[in-house]
Amino acid sequence: MVSDPRPAGLPHPLPGAIGLSHLSAYDWEAADGVCGGSPHLHLVCTEAYVVTGGRGAVQTLSPDGYRDIPLAAGSIAWFTPGTVHRMVQGGDLRITVLMQNSGLPEAGDAVFTFPPEVLADPDRYAAAAALPPGTGPETAAAARRRRDLAVEGYLGLREALVAGDDKPYLEFQRAAARIVRDKVPTWRKLWREGALATAERTGAQLDALAAGEPGYLGEATAHEAAPTRLGGFGMCGRRDEYALPGTTLPHWQE
Repeated sequence: MVSDPRPAGLPHPLPGAIGLSHLSAYDWEAADGVCGGSPHLHLVCTEAYVVTGGRGAVQTLSPDGYRDIPLAAGSIAWFTPGTVHRMVQGGDLRITVLMQNSGLPEAGDAVFTFPPEVLADPDRYAAAAALPPGTGPETAAAARRRRDLAVEGYLGLREALVAGDDKPYLEFQRAAARIVRDKVPTWRKLWREGALATAERTGAQLDALAAGEPGYLGEATAHEAAPTRLGGFGMCGRRDEYALPGTTLPHWQE
């Protein structure tokens, strides 16, 4: 018996049920003299930067140490769960962000590298991570304060890791896991309805083809979309977002 290859889960997902947004890196100078975004990590998602213009870098912390990866138009950089990453502005840097698992990084799968005392207090962490609604000066000021606090914690992690001490970095990973633990049921639902359903649908289509029953092709169609908010304040920079199911889930930080 051939399983049903018709769409299931989230309607009309992008290929692979990825998330998508566009970013212009912040040009605010941080305490170390570097202009860029808020360092953070994701717990269950791989994320990719596809550079569409300008230049810059992404700084990463992971078990293989500290890296400074140059970014230029046409280059791609991606990082797996647990990798701390910081987007650095070098001049008009603009990227398209591809996010695993139906945009989970925009649905809470991100923890900022705030100092340990902030990470240890859930209420204090939530207050530091939140932004006021909108895209005005108040939101910009809050986003910059959030960035500065994340850089403060990040610089300590980086200094220790470069010196050969990975304990602060590993403790940050554990603290991040504690912060997001209660969100796992919601994330599991998004994964089942998005990435998992998409993969299972491909399996059903392969079964149908093997059985000589390509009737599902009768439902072929095309879709289109345009950004629904321009210039929002993301973790790394100003963000253009799409209100597509399972793609960018805007305003979670607000």
